[in-house]
Amino acid sequence: MSEPVPEKTLRRWAESLAGVARTGIGFTQSQFERERYEEILKIAGDIKAAAESGLDGVADSDGYVTEWMKDVGVGVAGYVTPKVAVGAAVANDEGELLLIQRADSGIWLYPTGWCDVGYSAPEVVVKEVLEETGYEVEPVRLIGVLDGMRLGSSRIPLYSLLFFCRLSGGTLKIHPLECTDAGWFTRDTLPSPTIGAERWAGPIFSAIDGESRDVFYDDLRRPVWRGDQ
Repeated sequence: MSEPVPEKTLRRWAESLAGVARTGIGFTQSQFERERYEEILKIAGDIKAAAESGLDGVADSDGYVTEWMKDVGVGVAGYVTPKVAVGAAVANDEGELLLIQRADSGIWLYPTGWCDVGYSAPEVVVKEVLEETGYEVEPVRLIGVLDGMRLGSSRIPLYSLLFFCRLSGGTLKIHPLECTDAGWFTRDTLPSPTIGAERWAGPIFSAIDGESRDVFYDDLRRPVWRGDQ
């Protein structure tokens, strides 16, 4: 008997189909083609609903279609691409890593946030860490580029730029809407549950230990589209 398709894979397929359909709607001049793309969008909604709520949830899949359609633009503005976020791997003088427990999921992860218009990526890092934890940090260098859906930290397409940062000031004051707890951890004392630690812990703690490595990123799937390691 074949294994069931993982929820993460179904979500990726759904979002990819939705991206193709929305981009098509944004560029097409043909009403016939627009209707075909809208049908694809409905199928993508069914897939995502089934992934997250089982077949019983398909009846509510129109909600996903409605949300996707809100972002449809015309021409280049309608070309669907992943959102961009940042992550902050903050180290203290004891060689520990700052992690927060997210209020929305209870998962432990380094501070993260969406990239706001008008800020450079490192500036968003500084802003997010201060807002979420009360700490002041200095970005040192970019150490990773991660696909949020593959990492398992996002249900929508996003690329996360992970910066290694040095603690420079401030005191712990967690944002009650962003996180429920925060603390400093070594490689051997990571809290549970974390997400994606098998992917980011090695490169982050290597940076904390002073090692110089190239920027890491997700391995190519083999084959690129169907594989899902």
